[in-house]
Amino acid sequence: MTRALDEAVQAVAGFLVADAPLGQTLDRVAAIAADAIEPASAAALTLLDDRNRPRTFVSTDDLAPRIDQAQYDQDTGPCLEAYRQNRTIRVDDCSSVVDTWPAFSQVAGEEGVKSTLSLPLVAGAKALGAFNLYARDSHAFSSQDESEAQLFSTQAAVVIANAGAYWGALDLADGLRTAMESRATIEQAKGILMASRHCSPDAAFRMLLNASQRSNVKVRDIARRIVSSNGEAQT
Repeated sequence: MTRALDEAVQAVAGFLVADAPLGQTLDRVAAIAADAIEPASAAALTLLDDRNRPRTFVSTDDLAPRIDQAQYDQDTGPCLEAYRQNRTIRVDDCSSVVDTWPAFSQVAGEEGVKSTLSLPLVAGAKALGAFNLYARDSHAFSSQDESEAQLFSTQAAVVIANAGAYWGALDLADGLRTAMESRATIEQAKGILMASRHCSPDAAFRMLLNASQRSNVKVRDIARRIVSSNGEAQT
């Protein structure tokens, strides 16, 4: 295990679910994963909503929800197969799976993603969803990356399951809905940062994450402040 991954696993293992809302916990898990698994350009968590439908609740890059949504719309793809079959699925070349997962292959190509790694999030016997990594190079993930990502996804699943147990089934569903509702505000804030700082979507989201970590304030609250300040400036 690399030092970066060891520190990432320890960081996730040290999460106290009572200390932060579910949405903030998920944001931290995804951000740590993207940093720990070196070949990854982005990371995302697919979880089941209150209707048992897969949704991308957290991502470190805009490309992830679009690639995932293509799979949800067609009800097939590596992300879905990972949690349904409880196995890791590594796609070394997204263009090579066009016959198996055409929608996934097409959108991945449009987003510049050439390889992916999807791992099941399982706590006990319960499938929670999938942990997904995306890379801009083909054959980006090695067998070692796969093994290390499995360790991380196992710990992440425990944290998510513990959050569900702590907040209760109803609160968990509410928390997931809140996470989804917060995305619109976060996207607005990213747009404002992109326009004012002349930066990419990735850089804008990283600014939000860094501000959240520095101030110990939830990402969505940071985003709301930016959107509110921008609105006041325009009036």
